[in-house]
Amino acid sequence: MEIPYYLKIGRASDLEIPKERRIYRFLEILPGLVSWATLISVVFFSWFAPAWAAIFIICFVIYWLIRSFYFSFHLNSCYKRMKRNEKIDWMKKVRETDSWEDIYHLVVVATYKEPLEIIRESFLSLENSDWPNSKMIVVLSYEEKGGDESRKTAEAIKEEFGESFFKFLITKHPFGIKGEIAGKGANESWGMKKAKQEIIDPLKIPFQNIIASSFDADTNVFPKYFSILTYRYLTTKDSLKCSFQPIPFFINNIWHSPPISRIFSFSASFWQMMCQERPEKLITFSSHSMSFKTLVDVGFRQTNVVSDDSRIFWQSFLRYKGDYRVFPLYYPISMDANCASKFKETMKNVYKQQRRWAYGAGEIAYSFFGFIKIKGIPLSKKISLGSALFETNWSWATSSIIILILGWLPLILGGERFGQTLLAYNLPVFVSRVLTIAMIGLIGSAYLNILILPPKPPEYGKKKYLFFALEWFLLPFIMIFFTSIPALDAQTRLMLGKYMGFWPTPKIRK
Repeated sequence: MEIPYYLKIGRASDLEIPKERRIYRFLEILPGLVSWATLISVVFFSWFAPAWAAIFIICFVIYWLIRSFYFSFHLNSCYKRMKRNEKIDWMKKVRETDSWEDIYHLVVVATYKEPLEIIRESFLSLENSDWPNSKMIVVLSYEEKGGDESRKTAEAIKEEFGESFFKFLITKHPFGIKGEIAGKGANESWGMKKAKQEIIDPLKIPFQNIIASSFDADTNVFPKYFSILTYRYLTTKDSLKCSFQPIPFFINNIWHSPPISRIFSFSASFWQMMCQERPEKLITFSSHSMSFKTLVDVGFRQTNVVSDDSRIFWQSFLRYKGDYRVFPLYYPISMDANCASKFKETMKNVYKQQRRWAYGAGEIAYSFFGFIKIKGIPLSKKISLGSALFETNWSWATSSIIILILGWLPLILGGERFGQTLLAYNLPVFVSRVLTIAMIGLIGSAYLNILILPPKPPEYGKKKYLFFALEWFLLPFIMIFFTSIPALDAQTRLMLGKYMGFWPTPKIRK
């Protein structure tokens, strides 16, 4: 079945019909427009109507506090479920199902200049998982742009692991294919298509018997990942219309990362843990898995987008008219924290990575345009997923700035008359108390931070745990400069039509 043109959109200019192009362009502008309008309005009303601005800020802070409690509850619940799942013998449960021996796992690892030691560690985790290696098809897809170094790394991996799996394939993704945005999505799609052409089709393996996993070069699977994934695939209703999402922990190199990098990494992991508790609004992120049949049906990952990890969900959701979902596995995988050889470079990389993630605001245009074009998607799903997507991106760009910076503006700009009111007196008191409660809540985050740490290297003493806990007080600084500002940056670029390319996060081990 041919893929409709509106499921292949990368940006507004891809549309040929002027009316559709204008609608899509407006939807690209919308996230940045609303975020900037919110921030400018707070400043404007703090000056001309300080009482109204103060009331808005108080309501916003109350909303933010309730939201924080709500997510903290989900975070704790997710952690408990994850620990229970880690104790279960999933391979035993798999063997009790019908036809489990027919299942193959296709794993594509997309690489670009990552060091051999990082890729080797990822392949060791695949080799040492509890799923039979004889039922695994592994593809290492490297970028032609990476040059001889990437080729030699791929050959070294094949030399060590080429005989470890049912099939092992190396592919070279060509540089400069017209219409592509060079990045993980394009590279992985190339590897998936080559696996289909050279392995799956010749062996006539039914597509529905293959579970395809998208992994970064630094992804380490925990031992039971493939067995819990297989069990869920075999026992979940309509599993062909599901993606399966593990919990990403950015902890492979966490002991050797600088403080801001650590807090950013744990914050990202905690957010994904909270999202697991809301499966009706869960969207694929980073490493995840899905039926190979579905992947073929939707035309593989789009190669003309930056946020390909979330795009594959929206492709599937729209393709099946809303009859698609993400199933939370409540089981972890691990990747690297964002770390460079120098502190300054680490800060730049953290900012760029967050900006790239925040560029996912482009999914608002893609999904909303799909809602308009495709009939039959339940209105309740459009509202639920659409509002969650928009609110997340809006809050990402604005909430920290409003609470930590603009929340004091009515006192500064409101003039002497407003400064003498009861509302002016209570505004800083209220905001300060809310922030104090939030800081107390950091204790829980610090404790959970310690619980999910990998084993401590012998060169560190027990005092290191104390430093890890105290680092959480850097969170307000991180929320502004490494969360809201890069999100606002990404939305502004999209709003102005200054489209971003894919920025690959450098992987460095100290």
